[in-house]
Amino acid sequence: MLRAVIVDGNTVSRGLLNTVLTEGGYEVVGNTNACRVGYTLVQKHQPHFVCIARDQMEDGEQLVEQILAVLPKTIIFMVSGAIDAAILQAAMARGVQGFIVRPFKADAVLKTIRSTVLAMIKKQQG
Repeated sequence: MLRAVIVDGNTVSRGLLNTVLTEGGYEVVGNTNACRVGYTLVQKHQPHFVCIARDQMEDGEQLVEQILAVLPKTIIFMVSGAIDAAILQAAMARGVQGFIVRPFKADAVLKTIRSTVLAMIKKQQG
């Protein structure tokens, strides 16, 4: 079972994503509204992937870079209500591999995670 950590300042959003992931067969090993706590959770649980809200990524904490420095195989998903080309490029340049769009549609979230995980496995094997 793949493990996940959620970092999102919005309590409702965090709870909904937690439910989608849990019901989709993933183990949510931690969730928080703060980058520093998120980084501690990542170090402690070494999840396969981390879902980070866009506003958490842009708060100056450099959470994505910190995670990838200690766990380079961890898959990072950015969670946002709006994603345009500039946001997408900037996030990818930082190391984000996948994007989850709010409002959450369970099937779309799970499909995004599944396809991104499979693509990363193929990339690592190749």
